[in-house]
Amino acid sequence: MRISRKISQVKPSATLAVSAKAMELRAKGREIISLSVGEPDFDTPAHICEAAKAALDSGFTRYTQVPGVPELRDAVAGYFNSYYGTNAKAESTIVTNGGKQALYNLFLAILDPGDEVLIPAPYWVSYPAMVELADGVPVTVAARASRGFKITPEDLERARTPRTRALILNSPSNPTGVQYSEAELLALAQWAVDNDIFVVSDEIYDRLVYAPAEPVSLAPFWERHPEHVAVVNGLSKSFAMTGWRVGFALAHPDLVKAMSKIQSQSTSNVCSIAQRAALAALTGPRDMLARMCDAFAGRRDKAMEIVSSWPGVVCPRPDGAFYIFPDVSALYGERFADSTALCTLLLEQAGVAAVPGAAFGDDNCVRFSYALADETVVTALTRVGDVLFGK
Repeated sequence: MRISRKISQVKPSATLAVSAKAMELRAKGREIISLSVGEPDFDTPAHICEAAKAALDSGFTRYTQVPGVPELRDAVAGYFNSYYGTNAKAESTIVTNGGKQALYNLFLAILDPGDEVLIPAPYWVSYPAMVELADGVPVTVAARASRGFKITPEDLERARTPRTRALILNSPSNPTGVQYSEAELLALAQWAVDNDIFVVSDEIYDRLVYAPAEPVSLAPFWERHPEHVAVVNGLSKSFAMTGWRVGFALAHPDLVKAMSKIQSQSTSNVCSIAQRAALAALTGPRDMLARMCDAFAGRRDKAMEIVSSWPGVVCPRPDGAFYIFPDVSALYGERFADSTALCTLLLEQAGVAAVPGAAFGDDNCVRFSYALADETVVTALTRVGDVLFGK
C-alpha cells in the first residue's frame, strides 16, 4: 500500500503508544498502573450529562453551523470575559473537535510552506507533527529542568530567523506542569508582536492551577493585538470531558472564518449533542473546578514528596496541569541509556507506564501523570523508586 511521504514521516503519538503497550500487558494478566495518559479520573459533572440527554430527547441531532451553535459561541466568549475581563464577541470564537483540531486548523490557516514555528521544549508531543502537516518547520527552543523549564525572550531571539512565523506557548505546560507568571508570559508575547510573529497560546489547563499560583491567560493581550494572537482552550481537562471532544479558540474574526473554512472541508460541526453539553458546562455551576484543583494539588504534593527523595533526580515543582517531569539523566548508565529504555524497564519491572521525555523533546526526563487516585499515585511512584534504587 502506498502512503504519502508526508504522512509516513509523521510519528504516532508516544502517549497513546505507551497506553497501548500497557493494555497489551494487562491483557496478558499483568497488573499495570498507567501514569501515561493525561486524563482526569473525575466523572463529567451530572448537569453536563443531563444537558446531553435532554438534547437527545428533544431531537437536537442534526447538523449545526460549522463554527458552533450561536449560543455556544456566545458562551465561549463569555468564558474569557468572565475569567479574564475581556470583551470578546461570538464572532471571535470557534468550537472545534477538541483543542487538537483548533490547533491544527490554526496552523493550516496561518502557515505557508517553509514557515518556521518556535516551539519551547519540553513540548506537547503533537506540536511538531501538526506544524509539519501544515508544511511548516518546527524549531525547538530548549528550556531545561535546571532553568525551571522556562524560556526567555533572549532564548527566542537566538532562534529567530527571517522565516519565523509563529510561536507556541503552553502554560500550564504539558509535560512539565510549569506555569509562567503574568509578567513572564506577557514578555514572551510582546517579543513576538514586536517581531511580527504570531502567538498561539495553548491554555487547555488554564483552570487547573494550584495556589498560590493563579490562572493567567493571553486573552487580554489578544484583545490588544487580535491580528497577532490566538488562544486555544477546551473542556477536556478542566471540566473532565475528554471523550466529548469539545475545544474552542479565540481569534481575529477573519482567522475564525479561515479556520471555519478548513473545518467545513474536514469534520464540519462538532457533535450537536456534545455542543449542548458544552453549553451547560460553560454556563452552569463550576464548583467542581475547585474540588478538582484541591484533589490534584494534594496528589502533586504526594508525588513531589516521593520524587524529591530520589537521589540525583531534579524535578521543578509544577503549578498546574497534572504532570511531573523529573530529570532522571543522572541515573543513565548500563541499566538504561535514555528515557525510552528507562520507561521500558519501569513498565516491565515496576508495572508502571510512563512516557519517555524524548517524546516531548527532552530525553533527560520522564513524564508521570498524577491524574489518578492518591493511593494509586503513591503506589506507582513507590514501585518506580524501588526499581530505580533497589529499595
